[in-house]
Amino acid sequence: MKKALIAMSGGVDSSVAAYRMQQMGYACEGVTMRLFYNEDVGAEVFSKCCGADDVRDAALAAERLGMPHRAVSFSEAFREQVIGKFLRVYESGGTPNPCIDCNRYLKFDLLLRYALEQGMDVVATGHYARTEQDETGRWHLKKAVDASKDQSYVLYMLTQAQLEHIRFPLGDQTKAETRALAERLGLTNAQKPDSQDICFVPDGDYVRFLRDYAAFLERTRGAAYPPGAFLDAAGREVGRHRGAVRYTIGQRRGLGLPAGERLYVVKKDMARNTVTVGPERLLYADTVEVGDLNWIAFDRLESPIRAAAKLRYRMTEQPCTIEPMEENRVRLRFDEPQRAPTPGQAAVFYRGDEVLGGGTIV
Repeated sequence: MKKALIAMSGGVDSSVAAYRMQQMGYACEGVTMRLFYNEDVGAEVFSKCCGADDVRDAALAAERLGMPHRAVSFSEAFREQVIGKFLRVYESGGTPNPCIDCNRYLKFDLLLRYALEQGMDVVATGHYARTEQDETGRWHLKKAVDASKDQSYVLYMLTQAQLEHIRFPLGDQTKAETRALAERLGLTNAQKPDSQDICFVPDGDYVRFLRDYAAFLERTRGAAYPPGAFLDAAGREVGRHRGAVRYTIGQRRGLGLPAGERLYVVKKDMARNTVTVGPERLLYADTVEVGDLNWIAFDRLESPIRAAAKLRYRMTEQPCTIEPMEENRVRLRFDEPQRAPTPGQAAVFYRGDEVLGGGTIV
């Protein structure tokens, strides 16, 4: 009997994923990753995600399903690879995507290696996505059947070696079906609300998080994010900001500038510590360069292709031409200008329901 390690967050999706893996004939064990402890990074900033309550919920689900469960601390790796990178990217002027980094460095690298070392054959998660293997042996990543829950965007970094040992048993069902199955199984987390935010930005307020976390680092690390100039598109100073690291491209609220024309953050210059603001039309671009590429459908891009791309998680992919460049980069030429393509965010490429690959907007 093949063995599966189930990454259990304490939520309904991973719990039902465990049951479905059992139904597929796998001997399953559950594991919950402890990713951070509030006291490590300023308790006033963070939520209790991956904390004792989530470990308890995961353990109860595992017990109900008759399988072992354990908790494993990956907090040091999470602090460096996810929270640390989150800050480093902001400090360099970008806007990171920590959920993708958590998948890349924790769930499908560190946890997968841990599972294989423990003699497991696969790791299964509650992500809504699908994988398929073709007749040549190549693995493909596809969208979930439930388009409203599809999570293929945050999985574009998966490699062929990883896909061989990863399973997404919820990809062919809807969220409503998942909750209904959890109810039938008597799982106590059947109606547990979904987590909508980054785990360490529990209310989705990135600006407040950056302000509070920056203040925490200023106290504990001596980091400093000094005030600087707000500039208009012509380079004239129109106000003072509270530290460029505290702002994101496309941001409108919280700028503290005089009322009048709606202004948005359209550019940041970290070397000069300036933040450029302007009307919304300045946020649009029809070409975007993407680096740090990972291809799933094929090994490399040799010539331009037609496809579609998403520049943010919650957007519909838009038609474009993908052109290869040097230094593991591509240029996206969109049919229509796209709003606020942001360095540091992921661009993911699709053809129909298949993920071709993706990378980081540069």
